[in-house]
Amino acid sequence: MKIRSDYTCPLEIVHDIVKGKWKTIILYQLKDASKSLSELEREIEGISQKMLLEQLRELIQFGLVKKKEFDGYPLRVEYSVTERRGRKMLEAIRIMQMVGVDYMIENGMEDSLLCKGILTEEELQTAKKSCCILR
Repeated sequence: MKIRSDYTCPLEIVHDIVKGKWKTIILYQLKDASKSLSELEREIEGISQKMLLEQLRELIQFGLVKKKEFDGYPLRVEYSVTERRGRKMLEAIRIMQMVGVDYMIENGMEDSLLCKGILTEEELQTAKKSCCILR
């Protein structure tokens, strides 16, 4: 994707950078460590290799992800979040995830949070308390 030249607001740029189903999920998967393409493919349910590569290319172009190629055979490539822009975006993604968690708790979807390992039982109880405070 190409950045336009006619933006009227910085939020428009950010929206264009992360729009789509996969970019925030890819960034979240890279939050703790560098990962290979095959690791990302395994961890992101439902994404094709073609789509993953396309989204990674765009994230690299926008300065949110970096790609490191290692010498030797077989070829080894790892992707990681950039320190400046990528880490800032992860802060926003964590906030968005908590909004989703709040919504899921309010709508009786706690089992999904536990099943997928998004929250532990203890974290769920803490989140339930804070949801009550936020209402």
